[in-house]
Formats: sequence, structure tokens, C-alpha cells
Amino acid sequence: MKLPERNKVLTASKFFLPLAVFTVVFVFVPLLYMLVISFMQRKGSWGMEAVFSVNNYIRIFEPVYLETFRQSIRLAFTTTIAVIIAGYPLGYFMARLSPRWRGRVMLLLIIPFWTSSLMRLYGWVIMFRANGLFDLILMGLRITNEPLRLLYTYSAVVTGMIYGLLPFMAYSVFVSAEKLDRSLLEATRIMGANRIRAFLTVSLPLTFPGLFSGVILTFIPSMSLYFIADILGGGKVVLVGNLIRDQLLNVHDWPFAAAISVVLMALTSLFLYMYRIVTRSDKIEGLI
Repeated sequence: MKLPERNKVLTASKFFLPLAVFTVVFVFVPLLYMLVISFMQRKGSWGMEAVFSVNNYIRIFEPVYLETFRQSIRLAFTTTIAVIIAGYPLGYFMARLSPRWRGRVMLLLIIPFWTSSLMRLYGWVIMFRANGLFDLILMGLRITNEPLRLLYTYSAVVTGMIYGLLPFMAYSVFVSAEKLDRSLLEATRIMGANRIRAFLTVSLPLTFPGLFSGVILTFIPSMSLYFIADILGGGKVVLVGNLIRDQLLNVHDWPFAAAISVVLMALTSLFLYMYRIVTRSDKIEGLI
């Protein structure tokens, strides 16, 4: 090996080794620990018994826990569909703006993240509460005659999820739409396709990786963002994240909480695998 090439390898290893150590210590070891204790059994109030068992995974199929997963998946689907409807057009048209206006729109999406998420959610509490801003607007427009019960409802939780996750969808679609070759659209229009057909046959397939990436960044978090369900739902909407938190802090059943986390992680891995399949170039070309 020549000396310059050897120096390049040594330089690369200096950067790779800290990253590898960090990944092993702070990613793989905690995940392995969680997987191991998920097969243990609770002992006493805080302890765990090192007895191999799949009872924690069997417990997940009990009706009360299956209902929590069902409610979480339902909320995730509702949130994801709503975020797609609002976020895809935003990300797509943001990519078509001039650099000046694009920067302004991106800034507007980023500004809310400069403040605490809890403060932003409590702002929604003020808006949703009886005689709040929404009630004043609706009664001022003569749409309603009395205050509505908007706070602590399923709709309030969905609104909070959409508000928190919309930027992830918009930016994911924006990244794909920005790389879109406009000449393909022009060629499709020249061949006689209208705007809708050109979008469905060219733009949508080519931006599908960004769309699916946004779906992952929306669907999985909406199953576990329990603080949104707590603040805006008032405990009426219970998510998988609420279940894991209760098992850790209230019941102190760490093995069962770990088993639920493993199932949620497996679901996340499945979505990532599907994303990898969908974003393959030959798959995308087959959609066009």
C-alpha cells in the first residue's frame, strides 16, 4: 500500500472509530439490554427476575392492551392521512418557489420549534377551551350559539398531532420535489398530458420516496407522543407511549414495558424496510 493511501485509511479510521464506539455504547447496548429484560419477569415492586419467559409478549394480546394498540394505530392513520393532505402540497409547492420566498416559508415552519413543545401545546389548550379563541370566532360568526367542548376530545389530539408533525412531512416532500427534473414534466405536457395527468404519472412517483419518508416520520411518532394525548386529550386517548410510561413509572413493570417497546421498535423497523424497498431506483422507475 502506498504511503498516501495508508494515511487516508488511518485518517478515515480516526473518524470512524469514535462513531462506532458511540453507536455501540449508546445504541446497540441499550437496545440489547431492552431486548434481554423483555424476556424477564417482574419481581417485587421494583425488581426483575432473570427467568426466560415470553409471557410479557403474550400479555400484549390481552384485550385491554390490544385496544391501546388499536387506538394508537387508528390515531396514527388519521394523523398521517391529514398530514399528507396538508403537508404534501406544502412541500411540493415550496420546492417550486423562488429561493427568496422558499426561505421565508421554511423559516415560518421552523420558528415554532424555537419554543418549547409544551408551551405550544398549552397555547392550543387556550384556543380549544370553553370560551376560547375558537369559540369566540364561531360565536362571532353566528355559527354556534354556545361554547363547544373542543378541549379533551379526539379531534383536539389529532389537531395537536398534525401541528407537531406537519413540518416533517413538508420537508421530506420538499427534498424530493426539489430534485425533480422539470424537463420530464415539460415532455409529458408536450405529449398531450394535462396538468393532473402529468402530476400523477411523473411528479407523484418521483416524489414518492419523500412522501413515504414523511409517512414514517409521522406514523411512528404519532403512536408514542403521549404528552400530546395527555395535554389535549385529558387522558381520554391512551396511546402506546402512555402504556409504556405507566408501566415504567406507575406499575414499575420494566420487563413488560420493554416488551411493548420491542414490539414498537419492530414495527418501526418494518416501516424502514418498506421505505428501503420503495425507494429503490428500479421500483420508482416502474411506477412511471
